[in-house]
Amino acid sequence: MSICQSLLPEFDVEMANTRKALERIPESKLDWKAHPKSNTIGWVGMHLAEIPGWTDTALSKDSFDIAPPGEVPYTTPKATSVKQILEIFDKNVLSARAALSVAKDDDVFKPWSLLQGGEVMLTMPRIAVVRTFVLNHTIHHRGHLCVYLRLNDVPVPGMYGPSADE
Repeated sequence: MSICQSLLPEFDVEMANTRKALERIPESKLDWKAHPKSNTIGWVGMHLAEIPGWTDTALSKDSFDIAPPGEVPYTTPKATSVKQILEIFDKNVLSARAALSVAKDDDVFKPWSLLQGGEVMLTMPRIAVVRTFVLNHTIHHRGHLCVYLRLNDVPVPGMYGPSADE
C-alpha cells in the first residue's frame, strides 16, 4: 500500500464530515458574516469546496502561483447556492481521491512550492502539502463553518460522534 493510499480512510472520513457541514449552510445566509472583517458563510463553504481540488495540483505539478505575474490573482469564486458548493465539493473530492489512489511514494517526497507573484512563499514535500493544505486546512475551515452554523442557530452535525445537537 502506498503512502497516499494509506491516507484514503482518513481522507474519506474528513470529506464525509465536511460534506455534512456544507449541507447545513442556510441558502438564505450565504452573505452572512460573523464580523465585518470576517468572510461570509458562503465564502467559507466555497473555500471548503475548493480545497480537495488542490490535491491533484500538489501531486502533479511542481508549484502553484496565487498571483502569477501579469495575470489575475487567484480568488475564491462567490457562492451562488448551496447546491453549487456541494457540486464543486463532490467533483473535487472525486478528483482528489483519484489522485491519491495512484500517487507513487517516490513522487510524494518531491518538493512543491507555493508562489505569489513568481516569488516562492514556501516549499515542502508534496505529501506535506496534502496533509497541511488539504486535510488540516479542511478541518480548520470546517470548524470555522461549524461556528458560523452555531451562530445562526443551525444544528451542527456530529463529526467524530454526536454533537450537542444530536
